[in-house]
Amino acid sequence: MLQVPFIRDHKDLVIARLAKRNIDATQMITDVITLDEDRRGLQTQLDNALAESNTLSKEIGILYKSGEVQKANLIKEKTANLKEDTKKLTEQLNLKVEALQELLYKIPNIPHESVPKGNTEDDNETIFSEGKIPVLHDNAMPHWELAKKYDIIDFELGNKITGAGFPVYKDKGAKLQRALINYFLDKNTAAGYTEMQVPLLVNEASGIGTGNLPDKEGQMYHINGNGDNFYLIPTAEVPATNIYRGDLLSENELPKAITAYTPCFRREAGSYGAHVRGLNRLHQFDKVEILRVEHPSRSYEALEEMVEHVKTILKELKLPYRILRLCGGDLGFTSALTYDFEVFSTAQDRWLEISSVSNFETFQANRLKLRFKNSNSKSELAHTLNGSSLALPRVLAGILENYQTEKGIVIPEILVPYTGFTIID
Repeated sequence: MLQVPFIRDHKDLVIARLAKRNIDATQMITDVITLDEDRRGLQTQLDNALAESNTLSKEIGILYKSGEVQKANLIKEKTANLKEDTKKLTEQLNLKVEALQELLYKIPNIPHESVPKGNTEDDNETIFSEGKIPVLHDNAMPHWELAKKYDIIDFELGNKITGAGFPVYKDKGAKLQRALINYFLDKNTAAGYTEMQVPLLVNEASGIGTGNLPDKEGQMYHINGNGDNFYLIPTAEVPATNIYRGDLLSENELPKAITAYTPCFRREAGSYGAHVRGLNRLHQFDKVEILRVEHPSRSYEALEEMVEHVKTILKELKLPYRILRLCGGDLGFTSALTYDFEVFSTAQDRWLEISSVSNFETFQANRLKLRFKNSNSKSELAHTLNGSSLALPRVLAGILENYQTEKGIVIPEILVPYTGFTIID
C-alpha cells in the first residue's frame, strides 16, 4: 500500500509511474489527497474538542471544590454539548479513515523507473538468456504424454479424486518431485536462507498484509464455514512474510532471509486452452520460495543477488532459460520491479514461466506495519522481496521434455544424488 505522505508530496510522480501500468490514476490520487485533507481537518477538530473538554472538566472540579456549584453546572452543560460534538466528529473521522483505506487498497504499487511501459507479456523485455536448446528425436512428446507413457503423473486420477488441476505423482515421478524440493531447499539454505515450515492456511490479516486481499481476481480458495475465515495460500510468500507483521526490528537484524517449501493453491479462474495442459497450469502445485526483508538502501542489490541465485540453480539443472523484465502492464499489483525466469520447453516449442523475483519496496511493509529502527533511532518501513526458487510443475515439465531420449528420460546430473536413479524408463 502506498504511503499517503508520499502520494501527497509526489503526486505527479505517482500518476506518471502508474501510467506505466496503463492506469490513469489522476482521479484516484486526487481523491486520496482530498480524503486525507478531510481526515486531518476532522482530526484537528476532534483533538481541539477533546482538549477543551478536558480543560473544562478540570475547571468544573475546581469550581465544585470552591463551592461555586451554579458556575460548575453551567460549564457542565457545555461539556455535555462537547461530548455530543466529539461523538459526531469521531464517527465522521472513522468514515473518512475507512474510505481512505479502501481507496488505498485499490491502488497498485508504483513501478520502478526501469520498468518498461507496455500492455501485455509481449512487451516484456528480455535481458538475459543462457543454455542450449536441445535437439529432440523425431518421436519426442510433450510432458503430459511422457507422464502417461512412463506412468509417473496421473492427471485423470487427480481428476477423479478432486478435479482438474490436481495431479497425482507416482513412483519415479513422486521421487523426482521430492528430489527437486530437497535440492532447491539445500541450495537456498547454503546461500544463507533460513528454512521455515509455515501454515498452509492464513487469516484475512495475513492476506491483506501481502496484498493478496482484497482478492481482485478471485484466485484464492476461501474457507468460510463453522466460524472459520481462512484462505489457502497461493504461495509461501504470504505466511512467510507475515512472520514479521507488526514487528519493529533493529537495523542490525536486517536482512532477514527465509526459504520455505509449501504446496500452493490457486483457483486460476478463467484459465483454459492448450497452453494450460498438463503441468502448465494447476490448482495445486509445489513451490520453494525465497524471501527477504531488507534495508531500503540495499534492496535492489538484494534483488540482483536473488536473480543470480536462481540463475545458478538453472545452470546446474542445465535447462535453457531466459530472464524478462516485466513491463508495466504485466507487473503484479504489489511489485515495483519483477524479473521473470522462463524455461524453454522444446517439446512444446514455447517458454514456460518458472520463477518471478520481485522487489515490493515499502508496499507490503506499509500494510504489514513492518518497520525497523534506523541509525537515528527512528522507525522506518523495511523493503520486502520474494522469488520462486523454484516452482516445480514447469521445471518438472522442462526436465521431462528436454531430457527425453528414445530410451527414457535422463535425470539431470545434479539431481541423481537426490533421486537415486539416473533414468525414467
